[in-house]
Amino acid sequence: MEKTPKWIDVGLIPLLNLLIAFVISGIVVLLIGENPVQAIKVMVDGALGSPYGWGYTLFYATNFIFTGLAVAVAYHASQFNIGGEGQATLGGLGVALVCLAFPWPHWSIALLAAMIGGAVFGAAWAAIPAYLQAKRGSHIVITTIMFNFIGASLLNYMLVNVLRPRGSMDPATARFANSTHLPTFHDMPLIGQFFGKSVPANISFFIAVLACFLVWGLIWRTRLGYAIRAFGRSESAARYAGISPVKIVMAAMLISGGLAGLMAINNVMGTGHRLVLNSVEGAGFIGIAVALMGRNHPFGVFLAALLFGFLYQGGGELALETTIPRELITVIQALVILFTGAFDNMLRAPIESFFVARAKANKEA
Repeated sequence: MEKTPKWIDVGLIPLLNLLIAFVISGIVVLLIGENPVQAIKVMVDGALGSPYGWGYTLFYATNFIFTGLAVAVAYHASQFNIGGEGQATLGGLGVALVCLAFPWPHWSIALLAAMIGGAVFGAAWAAIPAYLQAKRGSHIVITTIMFNFIGASLLNYMLVNVLRPRGSMDPATARFANSTHLPTFHDMPLIGQFFGKSVPANISFFIAVLACFLVWGLIWRTRLGYAIRAFGRSESAARYAGISPVKIVMAAMLISGGLAGLMAINNVMGTGHRLVLNSVEGAGFIGIAVALMGRNHPFGVFLAALLFGFLYQGGGELALETTIPRELITVIQALVILFTGAFDNMLRAPIESFFVARAKANKEA
């Protein structure tokens, strides 16, 4: 049987789905009385037209890379982890506890410790649903949804009753010491001259890029990655080959939760310099769309995260400079998710049939 080229699956079909989503979004903009061409221009200029815009686009993309990778790793083990929001929330708690625990002499040492803290807390929060799935048969989707809300409630309790400084009415931790502040793009050599002090993008972006390479190596170049993919393709075949389902589910979910928890080094340690309520701001859920659009491949996750970073920053500029409501960006995101996820097969089937028929005709000729 003829197979379609790989570039169709990873390139052409996602691009066409994305194009359809933007066309329908343009129609929505037109229906509310705005010019869709002008709206696109404002979004592009606001997100990509200046170092300031790029700085915010890459800042948002950093969050989405971590949460997208978290979803992708679990997906390869046939686990649909939608608990990235809660895992990132608890990761923020881990980062905050580390940053407040010691008078760190330098940001680099604090960063390494905070990465461990965020990853451990995120992995720990994923471990309970993973155990319930692996040992008790509880559905991972249900348990991770529940743990999103439990995590938010736990953080609320910790901020109000444990970590809030004495005399403060704000449900947040104390500010971290200056020695824990991560260098932003403005502070870096070579690129610092192009970015202002107000740009939030920081060294966490490069850690996220490194995480893409590490996840790629894990999934496609290690025995554990092979076992994860084998289990994800066929649990019965994996069992026959001697692969332990419990070990694979636990390993995949712990790695997934750890990646989600690492997001906190960007938004808690990198910019907020303290832990506040709702510091994740929905990035855990956006990670699901990022992973779906990126075909659960680290390189695809990186590109999809850039797209959603563009939508977030461009949408903010669109709301400021036009009468188009900020909620329209949510509509665009929903359309992107709809066509790259739920309606993916709408284009896939006819396109694949066309290329298979074309390849068959060329052989016969």
